[in-house]
Amino acid sequence: MTIRKGEWTKPTAGLAPSHVQANLVIVPKKHAYDFLLFCMRNPKSCPLIEVTDAGSYTPVSSAPDADIRTDTPRYRIFRRGKLADEVTDITEEWREDFISFLIGCSFTFENALIAAGIPLRHIENKQNVTMYETNVPCYGAGAFQGNMVVSMRPIRADHVPAAVQVTSAFPTMHGAPVQVGYPEKLGIKNLLAPEYGDSVEIKEDEIPVFWACGVTPQLVALQAKIEIMITHAPGHMFITDLLDSEIGR
Repeated sequence: MTIRKGEWTKPTAGLAPSHVQANLVIVPKKHAYDFLLFCMRNPKSCPLIEVTDAGSYTPVSSAPDADIRTDTPRYRIFRRGKLADEVTDITEEWREDFISFLIGCSFTFENALIAAGIPLRHIENKQNVTMYETNVPCYGAGAFQGNMVVSMRPIRADHVPAAVQVTSAFPTMHGAPVQVGYPEKLGIKNLLAPEYGDSVEIKEDEIPVFWACGVTPQLVALQAKIEIMITHAPGHMFITDLLDSEIGR
């Protein structure tokens, strides 16, 4: 209710520990099959949690009392390949042909990482997670084409094996990292200049570890150029009723 009332419009990293957080994508019904194919072909970036019926703003399986139109801290509205607006409520934009996709989010496994003794700097600093565009192409479907986006967390070198093991247990939340220690292999040239989220310090005894990210569809939206596509703002997730112990392991 805090988010619905507009009292929380910040990133949700560290919020509601143990609850599954989700990326959100909303498209008109005529584009929904192609986007579903895009998700199925790119499960690391877009692991599906739930798909709603056309016109329904209630995710009945994961949050039956929620309202997708109001219960995300910030939304992005893309129109014909351009970011047109960022808002805290999409009730006025809602259409009866909209279909919503809830996609797994790496914020969900952060509680498990912390429980394993692996600190996360963006949570300690109360920042958004660091995210980069890569040169790694996704498998396209119809209008939906583009490259993968990744999130990055600096992990102490001796903690990396445990971080891989912990996150591997969450395949529906992006699972294991896609790259450890070599940002240039993802086409990332400057770790201090992320395209999304906040820049964080990487200390001498730490390694940058990269996970596939559910912001990927937002990069794809710029190329898809469909009439309208609505997503969450990066790091501002939809929080479900599901517990991390109930899903993805």
